[in-house]
Parts: sequence; C-alpha cells; structure tokens
Amino acid sequence: MIETANTNFNWSCKNTWRQSAKNTAWCLLGCSIGDFGTILFFQLTKIPFPVLIIMILAIINGLITSIILETFILIRQNLDFKKAFKTALGMSFISMISMEITMNLTDYFFTGGAILTWWVIPLMLIVGFLTPWPYNYWRLKKYGINCH
Repeated sequence: MIETANTNFNWSCKNTWRQSAKNTAWCLLGCSIGDFGTILFFQLTKIPFPVLIIMILAIINGLITSIILETFILIRQNLDFKKAFKTALGMSFISMISMEITMNLTDYFFTGGAILTWWVIPLMLIVGFLTPWPYNYWRLKKYGINCH
C-alpha cells in the first residue's frame, strides 16, 4: 500500500524551532571556522589561486570542521567515536552543504568571492543560518532526528 504524505505537518512548534535553531547555530559555527579560515588564509597570504578554487576549498574545509565539531559534541554526550562520527556525517550533511554554498554565494555576489570584510561576514552568517534552518526544523519535527 502506498503511504500518503502527511498534509498536517506542524510548522508552528516553538520548541522545535528553538531546538532546530540551536542545532543550526552549532553547524554554522563548525562550517564558519573552516570556511572563513580558508578564505582568510588566501586573503592574507595573497597566494594567486582562482576564486572558484578558493571557494571550493573553503566549502570543503567548512564541511570538515563542522563534522569535527559535531563529532566532538556528540562524544561529549557519551557517544563512542564511531557512532558520533557517523551521526555527525549523516544527519546534517544536507544542512552543511546548503549552508556552505549559500555563504560562499553571498560572499561572491557582494565581494566578487573569497574576500572577507567586516560587513560581508554578518551577511554570510545570516544567510548561512537561515538557509538550512527550515530543513533542520522539518527533520527534527518529522523524525525526531537531532544531531546535538
């Protein structure tokens, strides 16, 4: 028998929005460390790499640092390393990818890419937070899946 989609999904649960915001913020912190660190490295060293390559490296490093941070948080919540790593990798990877892509697109549209300025960083963080937040809410509400 074919299951029908639940049309009564509740998008108005304040507790779930609050918890999903917390989860999204942790993900944003992890992604930002690797992303901003990579862009800042190339900006300060003036190594002549193409902007696209720098942004791809920033995305990859952001994903790596986010997975490391989430794994560490889960280990501190008494999960063994293997389970914590697998959970961090699997549960929020879509969030991390969408966050990284939108942060870097924001940087690209406002600065030409791979340039951190005092005014673009808050924009990147806001866009990076808002993009995956509804997905994180949906996943938490529908499946009870929480990575922190």
